[in-house]
Amino acid sequence: MPNIVAENLSERMRAAVSLSWVIFSTKVGNGLIPINKEASMQLQYAYVLQQLLPLITFHEGEKFEIELETGIQANGRSREIDILFSCEFYGQKYAIAIEMKCYRTLAASGGKRGATDIFMKDVYEDFGLLEQYVSESVAQEGVALVMNDMKRLVSPSSKNAKCWDYDISDGASFGPIQLNTPIGGKEININLTKSYTLNWIKYGGFWFLEAQGVQV
Repeated sequence: MPNIVAENLSERMRAAVSLSWVIFSTKVGNGLIPINKEASMQLQYAYVLQQLLPLITFHEGEKFEIELETGIQANGRSREIDILFSCEFYGQKYAIAIEMKCYRTLAASGGKRGATDIFMKDVYEDFGLLEQYVSESVAQEGVALVMNDMKRLVSPSSKNAKCWDYDISDGASFGPIQLNTPIGGKEININLTKSYTLNWIKYGGFWFLEAQGVQV
């Protein structure tokens, strides 16, 4: 478990990401932070992370920065990283890319959302994007933060549908893996070179996941 007071900068930053996620998740689960879509999730999580920065600053020269929707080039395409958490310290820079996904049974408009298969596939696409960011040195680490309010995504009674090729249930373990099962009538090509184990934690009526690929 990363140490929030570690002298090592990268370990300290990684610990701040995890601690902020626990704080955010607990507050959401207890109804103190309302989240109805991914945009509000990004803003509220970034705010929690921002509050930790003075606590993890141990040297006068450390300059932390949190950027939302950071535009970058990855694999020859323009992308936007949900949150880029970085620090520059005497010319050296360390960055953690964070991709976030939120699924609510009811959309922000109040109607039923549906499309759980697309959500599951999108989580895997985020894993792939984070691997790209690291391999192309946009960031040194990539972390996926996911929340949802649908129990069957976390604890399914069966996994017969093709969408379960993109298994996001609790305890799912996979990778390296290449996936091309079509979702929503669209061709898919996701290549994950790292291994993943998914562990969800429940707070209130929501489930929360923090996942990071491990090099095999």
